[in-house]
Amino acid sequence: MDKREIGRVRAELDEYVSDVFASLARRDQRTKGSLYLQGLMLDGRRKSMQPMGDRLGIDYQQLQQFVSCSPWPVEPVRRKLVSRAIDVIQPEAWVVDDTGFVKDGPASPGVARQYSGSLGKIGNVQIGVSVHAVTDQASCPLEWRLFLPEKWDDACAETSEEAEHIAVRRQRAKIPDIAGHQTKWEQALEMLDELDTWGYRPQVMVGDAGYGEIGPLRTGLTERQIPYVVQVKATTSVHDVDAPFELPDSTGKTGRPFTKPSYRTKPVQARQYAGDLPEEAFEEVAWRQGSKGVLTSRFAACRVRPANRNLPKDADGTLPVCWLLIEWPENEAEPSDYWLSTLPESTPVAELVRFGKIRWRIEHDYRELKHGLGLDHFEGRTWLGWHHHVTLVTAAHLFITEQRLRGDPKAGGVA
Repeated sequence: MDKREIGRVRAELDEYVSDVFASLARRDQRTKGSLYLQGLMLDGRRKSMQPMGDRLGIDYQQLQQFVSCSPWPVEPVRRKLVSRAIDVIQPEAWVVDDTGFVKDGPASPGVARQYSGSLGKIGNVQIGVSVHAVTDQASCPLEWRLFLPEKWDDACAETSEEAEHIAVRRQRAKIPDIAGHQTKWEQALEMLDELDTWGYRPQVMVGDAGYGEIGPLRTGLTERQIPYVVQVKATTSVHDVDAPFELPDSTGKTGRPFTKPSYRTKPVQARQYAGDLPEEAFEEVAWRQGSKGVLTSRFAACRVRPANRNLPKDADGTLPVCWLLIEWPENEAEPSDYWLSTLPESTPVAELVRFGKIRWRIEHDYRELKHGLGLDHFEGRTWLGWHHHVTLVTAAHLFITEQRLRGDPKAGGVA
């Protein structure tokens, strides 16, 4: 947006700021919140404090103090954003994902040499874990967590000297004592639990293989009665739904007889399972309109029993049944993607495919959050500052999304 475009939606923006920042106690805080949103939405290559201040014609230290130092809580603001996002987007699914924030030095909270999917390699990054409401037309982050590696948690230190060093780093970054190392999938479940306390639950949960491969995450979703469609690797082990489950044959030797049934065949990798399917098991499925036409590919959906060792069993000792969705594009030597899903047995293949592919919107909007709204431009080095910034970027993104979905011709934003 340019200043003229922001002027055209000034009334809507003022109403939005008044609603979203109603929990901020002071008027000057709400004013600075409005300025920060405008700074994020205004055209410009860099969305750090000083360039935004220059574009707004104000002292950038006002923004810096509001984001990095002012102790306003993010939870009430996020709760209001969630309410508005669910109302305007009408999500068909929620997606869990994470993204990297590249950093130059070691001081930013959570920064470490670690793998970042957005980089496609190991880099010096912070990792933000997020849950998004999504349709093919729009998405918006609902919640955020900053991933803390073990080297940022003094409880994980192996020596007292290392613990002291970590404690100093945490103090400088103003990380609260209650924030410790959690796996990303644990953070995902924690966010879902918090959103549930606010009155919101997903119809379907979607995630890439970084989350779908985690058996305890899938179990946690099932325990919460949240169906899922999650990507898994070709090496995921499964039994066919009809794999024999019975008492072993007697060996004829003396001794205690077998009393517990078990699977009589070994599980196979999803890759092998797909290769053993007949050609007619695959069908052409279209899932959405792309920029170059309708997107289609070949898919098979089969009922299987995932065989991970850490999965709970049903009361009769059998492994739970779910869908295995396989994409095998025409003329390719092997399948390209695999998903597991706990959607009902009656679910059409096209519906499984649609949910499996809906993550594209998150990848699209991550690019806009970063390149258009400066998600990864924050230069502060405090825990609260990071959470303030991602919350404000989410607010800016949702405002533009609301304008676009409501067909407002005055909205000229990036979303």
